[in-house]
Amino acid sequence: MSKPVSYKRHRFPPEIIAHAVWLYFRFPLSLRLVEEMLLERGVVVSYETIRRWALKFGPAYARRLRRKTPSRRDVWHLDEVVVTISGQKHWLWRAVDQDGYVLDEVIQTRRDTKAAKRLLRRLLRKQGCPPRRMITDKLGSYAAARRQIMPDVEHRSHKGLNNRAENSHLPFRRRERVMQGFQSPRYLQRFVNVFSAVRNLFVPPHSHRSALATHLHRLNAMAEWKSAASVAA
Repeated sequence: MSKPVSYKRHRFPPEIIAHAVWLYFRFPLSLRLVEEMLLERGVVVSYETIRRWALKFGPAYARRLRRKTPSRRDVWHLDEVVVTISGQKHWLWRAVDQDGYVLDEVIQTRRDTKAAKRLLRRLLRKQGCPPRRMITDKLGSYAAARRQIMPDVEHRSHKGLNNRAENSHLPFRRRERVMQGFQSPRYLQRFVNVFSAVRNLFVPPHSHRSALATHLHRLNAMAEWKSAASVAA
């Protein structure tokens, strides 16, 4: 764990700042809705201040959250989704594992082999080891990139097998509608880095199917969030 998050020169208590950032990244809420929810609790703060908190503290919290331990038994599901920013098409490339855990995502202007190779290189660098299997849709760029980057990894290319990756785009799409789009590729990349880290923490793995297991998972996730935000549990 890195050094505690500093709230120096902020007049609001760390608990309020961390709660506002949690609301914004955890739920499909606009900044104005978060402002209204805090007002109901007696906290008068503008949505612009909440936006600044999200930009400043969101990445710091995300860096302090624990990551899932990589494994050579993992199955990587890769997919890309188009995002229009200022009238220009961009592609958000995403990789998730067999549990729906987001491994990495990167915004790019291309949808070709070069872009697929960049995603695979980032994944290998972050995970430290290749997967047991890679599953994609029928985009030929994935096969070409795999042959150059991970030639020994099994690759299955079938749209029906890749529902895990396609479903992982749904939470992002809901946020995109609430936010009415993104200002720039750089802002989108910063947002998804935090958004996916928070979602990874709070969404139970598919193996946790009982109500008790889900409840315990959420309690542990909240405790870890408060620890990452350096606020009292």
